[in-house]
Amino acid sequence: MDIGIGLPNAVPGTAGSVLVDWAKRAEADGFSTLGTIGRLVYPSYEELIALAAAAAVTERIRLTTSVLLAPLRKNTALFAKQAASLDQISGGRFVLGVGLGGRADDDAAGQVPEKGRGRRLDEQLDQLRTVWRGQGLHGSGPIGPSPARRGGPELIIGGQGEAAFRRTARVGDGWIMGGGSPDMFATAAAGVDKAWLEAGNDGRPRKLSLAYFALGPQARSDADSYLKRYYAFMGDRADQIAASAAVSADMVRGYVAAFEQAGCDELILIPCSNDLDQVGLLSQAIHG
Repeated sequence: MDIGIGLPNAVPGTAGSVLVDWAKRAEADGFSTLGTIGRLVYPSYEELIALAAAAAVTERIRLTTSVLLAPLRKNTALFAKQAASLDQISGGRFVLGVGLGGRADDDAAGQVPEKGRGRRLDEQLDQLRTVWRGQGLHGSGPIGPSPARRGGPELIIGGQGEAAFRRTARVGDGWIMGGGSPDMFATAAAGVDKAWLEAGNDGRPRKLSLAYFALGPQARSDADSYLKRYYAFMGDRADQIAASAAVSADMVRGYVAAFEQAGCDELILIPCSNDLDQVGLLSQAIHG
């Protein structure tokens, strides 16, 4: 199983220089990918811009939106161009993970109606693929640049329901669970595999998951203060998410082993702190 690390793009107060240094350290320590999470109504860095900064100072590590809320990107032609640009700039290292989202304030600010979200996402994904194949939209000419990866960036679909599984099988290269236990992952992953086979696809989808971590003497307070704020809209569920964060080396190793056993192909550990030492502490926890 590959093990990635998140950029602290959604940790309030993170300096731009920290994002750049974090990316360089993550690559040096051998992590498989740099992941981002994102919302609109929150003091976070926009994901594609954060990953573009990371692309400029790295050469090997993948760059993954895990996940980006696609319904907020209503101009699909521009969205496709941005994704292809990042893929080309990074030399084909970009992985576009997308999800529906569901925060009322994000939707209100982005003027995204709740009704018909799934249908619009399906249309959007088809249009992304169309642009990346070199075709235009709505009678236009081709919308470049061409992605570095033939057919476009690797496309990963987020969500834990049957619709997300079918969406993965229809248009995706893989699937990601945005949070939950290894047991929840194993159950959902079986659903993804079933939809994949029923669609008559060759091979197998790549399956990813997220987990939160904070290490060091302030680990518990860092996890609580960040996650309870980020997920405040979820009420008591925010406390449960904060409590599930890996706050010790033993917890990190336990999550890694459990997700690998559950069939996860890549686990992305998302930080609750923007302290640069978190990169090294996570590497030490994994490798000993």
